[in-house]
Amino acid sequence: MEEEEEQRRSLMFLLTYMLLKRRRDLSNANTQRRNEIQRRIRHRQYFFQRQRRMLMMMIAGGIRSNVRIRTRPWTNTPRSDWWERVVMTEFQPSDWLDKFRMSRETFFYLCEKLRPRLARQDTSFRLALPVEKRVAVALWRLASNVEYRTISNLFGVGKSTVCRCVRDMCHAIVALLSSVYLRPPTEQELEDSAQLFHSYSGFPHCVATITTLHTAIITPSSNSSDYANPAGWLSVLSQVAVSGRGHFWDVCASFPGGTDPAEILQNSSLWFTAAEGGLSPARTPIFMGKPLRYVLLGEACYPLQSWLMKAYPEQKSQRGCHAALPEPQQLFNRRLCRALRSSSEALLRLRARWQCLSKRNDCGLDVVPTMVLACCILHNVCESHGDAFRAEWQAEVCEAENPQPGHKALPSTSTEQNDAEEVRGLFCDYFQLQRA
Repeated sequence: MEEEEEQRRSLMFLLTYMLLKRRRDLSNANTQRRNEIQRRIRHRQYFFQRQRRMLMMMIAGGIRSNVRIRTRPWTNTPRSDWWERVVMTEFQPSDWLDKFRMSRETFFYLCEKLRPRLARQDTSFRLALPVEKRVAVALWRLASNVEYRTISNLFGVGKSTVCRCVRDMCHAIVALLSSVYLRPPTEQELEDSAQLFHSYSGFPHCVATITTLHTAIITPSSNSSDYANPAGWLSVLSQVAVSGRGHFWDVCASFPGGTDPAEILQNSSLWFTAAEGGLSPARTPIFMGKPLRYVLLGEACYPLQSWLMKAYPEQKSQRGCHAALPEPQQLFNRRLCRALRSSSEALLRLRARWQCLSKRNDCGLDVVPTMVLACCILHNVCESHGDAFRAEWQAEVCEAENPQPGHKALPSTSTEQNDAEEVRGLFCDYFQLQRA
């Protein structure tokens, strides 16, 4: 009996201990929950008070800036007011052209076209940058190639925001505007381009020229020797086709500076399009009494094709000296050289308007090709809208940038060499008849 009583007392003690412990745990949990709720309330109150103080400071700063802006020029305006109060209200047409390389009308046209890709939603912590400001930040970078820090201080945004604006706008331009401003020409555009080449340079039956563009870059993390161009500096190589109006019809970017231009051409969509007659009307035009597709003109580094004309190479005599070419071939070379100036002038205008292509570009190699494409599209946009081009931009680039490197002449080894020589001979005959 005593043992059973002892066991009951032990059991009662254990049950009492467990009940007390359970009650203490529940009390502690309730206390922690109340403390957490109070902590969150205090944090929220502190956050709202901080927001209120910041809002009051911004209002007070705006009032002081409004007083100062009446007595000093816009170049000294605080960065928080520069975009909203100065650019959007006080910029003159010359300011828009000088800073953004386009007219105000073209700027807002570009913003509307890019809005589907660049518009952002406000969050609980900050307001999203307007599309207009994002485009302005990116255009400032493309036009001047200044450091992100400088643009950050100017627009009152972070350096990472500047980088993101540039990247997002370049991708948006390529995605949304390529189909309109960087596309194969129509038959009417082919005829117009052929007439322009004939009237300006005296070269008939030609619709475009092909040339190369080298964009200087910083040293890449790997395979830097591949990016050394013939002039010895590091670059990204692009192939462009330029029409008689100075517009870009085709751009093939992202190749290392040491790549052979002929290899780029033979692996591009332009090669297959032109070889299949895509750059000529459905009804083959007549030249010198024969049906002949329109031709393109290229430098000596490209292969001679029936649709791609290049200059006659210099001949060497048995003694190793350069022998004079026959007069028809010399005349052909002079006319072709004059026609190729249109592509050189178009590239010079491109680099002068968007100086990120004329100075060393410090963006990553994953961004530079997209930036080249975006600048070519923006060039076509500005030219199509008739935006003015200032001669001082061109003079500045000619004085500051490294000359574009030349490429070695490619030997005539094309499988279409016989047909191509016949076509080149037709042009020689044409120029001889015109000279007679």
